[in-house]
Amino acid sequence: MKRDWTQDELIEHWTLAPGELVLLMNKSGPGRLGFSALLKFFQAEARFPATKTDVPTAAVDYLALQTKTAQTAWAEYDWQGRTIKYHRAEIRALWGFREAAAEDGEALMVWLCGEVLSQERHPELIQEAALQRLRELRIEPPTADRMERLIRSALRNFEDDFSRRLSAQLSPETKERLDALLELTSPELVRVPLHELRADPGPASIETLEEELAKLSLLRDLHLPPGLFDGLAPRIVESYRRRVAVEEVFELKRHPKPLRLTLLSAFCHLRTRELIDTLSDLLIDMVHRVAHRAEVRVERELIADFKRVSGKNSLLFQIAEASLDHPDSAVKDVVYPIASEATLRELVKEFKATGPAYRQQLHTVMRSAYRSHYRAMLIRLLGTLEFRSGNELHRPVLDALAIVKKYAGSRLQIYPQDEFVPTAGIVRGPWQETVIERVSDGTERVNRLAYEVCVLLALRERLRSKEVWVEGADRYRNPDQDLPGDFESERPAYYAALRLPSSADSFLAGVQREMHEALAAFHDGLATNESVRLLNKEGGWISLSPLPVQQEPANLAALKARMLERWPMTSLLDVFKEADLRIGFTDAFRSATAWENLDREVVQERLLLTLYGLGSNAGIKRMSAGQARTNYKDLLYVRRRYVTKDQLRAAIREVVNATLTERSPAIWGEGTTACASDSKKFGAWDQNLMTEWHARYGGRGVMIYWHVDRKSTCIYSQLKRCSSSEVAAMVEGVLRHCTDMTVERQYTDSHGQSEVAFAFCKLLGFELLPRLKAIHSQRLYRPDNTVAYPNLAPVMSRTIDWDLIAQQYDQLVKYATALRLGTADTEDILRRFNRTNVQHPVYRALSELGKAVKTIFLCRYLHSMELRREINEGLNVIESWNSANDFIFFGKGGEMASNRADDQELSMLSLHLVQLSLVYVNTLMIQQVLAEPAWQNRLNADDRRGLTPLVYGHVNPYGSFRLDLNSRLPIDPPRFGPKSVGTQMLLRYDQQTA
Repeated sequence: MKRDWTQDELIEHWTLAPGELVLLMNKSGPGRLGFSALLKFFQAEARFPATKTDVPTAAVDYLALQTKTAQTAWAEYDWQGRTIKYHRAEIRALWGFREAAAEDGEALMVWLCGEVLSQERHPELIQEAALQRLRELRIEPPTADRMERLIRSALRNFEDDFSRRLSAQLSPETKERLDALLELTSPELVRVPLHELRADPGPASIETLEEELAKLSLLRDLHLPPGLFDGLAPRIVESYRRRVAVEEVFELKRHPKPLRLTLLSAFCHLRTRELIDTLSDLLIDMVHRVAHRAEVRVERELIADFKRVSGKNSLLFQIAEASLDHPDSAVKDVVYPIASEATLRELVKEFKATGPAYRQQLHTVMRSAYRSHYRAMLIRLLGTLEFRSGNELHRPVLDALAIVKKYAGSRLQIYPQDEFVPTAGIVRGPWQETVIERVSDGTERVNRLAYEVCVLLALRERLRSKEVWVEGADRYRNPDQDLPGDFESERPAYYAALRLPSSADSFLAGVQREMHEALAAFHDGLATNESVRLLNKEGGWISLSPLPVQQEPANLAALKARMLERWPMTSLLDVFKEADLRIGFTDAFRSATAWENLDREVVQERLLLTLYGLGSNAGIKRMSAGQARTNYKDLLYVRRRYVTKDQLRAAIREVVNATLTERSPAIWGEGTTACASDSKKFGAWDQNLMTEWHARYGGRGVMIYWHVDRKSTCIYSQLKRCSSSEVAAMVEGVLRHCTDMTVERQYTDSHGQSEVAFAFCKLLGFELLPRLKAIHSQRLYRPDNTVAYPNLAPVMSRTIDWDLIAQQYDQLVKYATALRLGTADTEDILRRFNRTNVQHPVYRALSELGKAVKTIFLCRYLHSMELRREINEGLNVIESWNSANDFIFFGKGGEMASNRADDQELSMLSLHLVQLSLVYVNTLMIQQVLAEPAWQNRLNADDRRGLTPLVYGHVNPYGSFRLDLNSRLPIDPPRFGPKSVGTQMLLRYDQQTA
């Protein structure tokens, strides 16, 4: 039961009804208050409190007022005598409950195995389901220890039963090959095949392709039956895979054979899908590399030859005029006096560099590189992957792939005349003259190598948009599986969840009304709007003046100085530790294996050192130096067994929620619903598929996309490739942050917005508020032709195609539902809606809706300086967050020194957790400073506007790392009870300070 209750909540849930007051007539003193507390607690939880502290203090005080008893009577209530037993029996009889018997525990275990454990393994959620089941059966739950034993027994029984059933489905050959993954194939080797399967892919190269193909071949030779894990939740299968990934080979061998086979089968099942995705990524990257490297090489050669002739138009006119005047004279007598031979040669070079010669040379270089280096592995890759498409428009690509595979081993340069070679939609534009050769008799022949290049380019484009998908893949799977399968039957519920009307007309009428209102407000206020001018140049130009400069708040520098005075050069590790002792976020970390033998206080200490080493990029080896009872192997063990992405996100959620709870509304204002998002490039090792060269910032690295609220609390983070969609990352963060914050307004820069993004944000129920870089080129669209808006004519465009949106409205809601539910990765869904797929009807409808929503935003953005300032201030907050990354992530020059994508993501999430802990502790420090008499009522409006807990002038992240769990920072105790093993230390600290 939660600890903090508002007055309204106490009145709603803890008020004694008249019938309940009658039950208190024969009771007095402590018994009267105790009975009422047990009664209302049982009414809310369908169980009795295990201890007195389980009942919130605020609820006891409120009940004492109603029962007219002293608040101290609760402490005098006998918790072990006959009175409480009598009270419990009376309450059970009142609500029709009975005590649990032994057979009830057995029945509950059977029910859990049959209904819950195939979909859920989190102990708290399993317990919640069990308690709900007992409430429905009107049975009082057993004690907490008894319930824990029942759940453990049910989990063990389910796992044993499932392992036996799965093992029975495996053939003897498959079982033998699975066990062979744990054995050395030859005496001289030190790594078993499982170690090779665990390894991540290297960079996009022929060597990596060979390694990944070998892994996939090994896994396919296992011949795992299909449907092994049908009916089991994906996250449970993933937990099996995680156990194989972290346990040593000798530990896997120690498991009973059915369990060992189950774990290995789950690992191989998911690893096969990952490898197919990896091979699809390699195919896309290598085809891109063929084209890109050819372009770079040709451009380098042509630039070296390029001679731009100045004044060539006048020169050519003079040559033509002289030639017409002297048609019979020699060229050297007529032309050379006007243009020398050297000048004419430069003109010829310029034409060759800018004309058809460039395309011909580019195609020649691409074909040569493909034939000599890439072809052998790409053809093998095409033979390994099975491509599918559910759209007949893209059938020619599959037919073309069949032709390529048919003649893969042929030495023919030209396809036979009797072979039908599809070219429509495959061979485009300039490639026509390279692929299709015309002979003297008028017939056409298809050059085989040039055609294969065209087929690969077309396949890459279709794979990226998921119009062609790969059999057995996960990310590149059938796009129909990305959508909710029960949408047709659950349509009303899905519409209600998005708070959208079921009628397209009602939805569009609301959008049209908003467009009219926004356009009218902007149109009418344009005459007095000194910041905006609409010009007629270049087909319409929006001129927007910069925002006025704001003065720096006067008192914030003094506030920072006061923090430095009270907490001088506080160790960042101590800040991190303090946050855990108050919040207990290390409780979210549990071993990936089935058992834990370490004491939780030891685990807590090692987790803090490990997470700080990852979050600061100093490394866990440096964190172990100088520790009294912890060495490098201990931290490495905790890193492998306890630290996972999901558990880190759970810890981050705890710190975010604690920060939101601790914020004083008098200082920080009421809870915000606005969030800003932006990316930051981090350097990273490049021997992997994640690291790329960043087109804007240069250098190899990865991108981390942050979502930060107005008061510097980051609610979500994502590790992305530099070329990945920032629009998808923006939507993903709003939908997946899982904190107590509700995001209704999302600030972003130009890279985080698009017309499709505006459309989806409208459907998902939050506002997209970007700061547009190219504001001058934006256009407004008309809702209809009934109102002219003459003042906006320079930038007004056509009318929105409402009929198209209405036709596709159900499909739009279906895709929005898929994003909300997370049935597929956000980027995988949005990848279908890009400019290479402009004929897709859903994309066209999204584009039209996005134009309408963007028009509404642009009118409000240009009309309101307050909105522009709000967006600018929100994005400034995230820029401050990005700058603090460099302060905390200082190790190894701020570069992620790992080639494993999982390690890079763990580093990112650990950085997120450490930086959030700094924000949390700073929030407490600032509130404590502002509670001092000298600081009360000192901050003005400008100070509050610029107040942020993301300050670190008083913090030291460097030096030796000493972790002492018994030392505390001098900050007031938290308003809610600690949950970690640091509870006793907090109590000891409170007693000392008292």
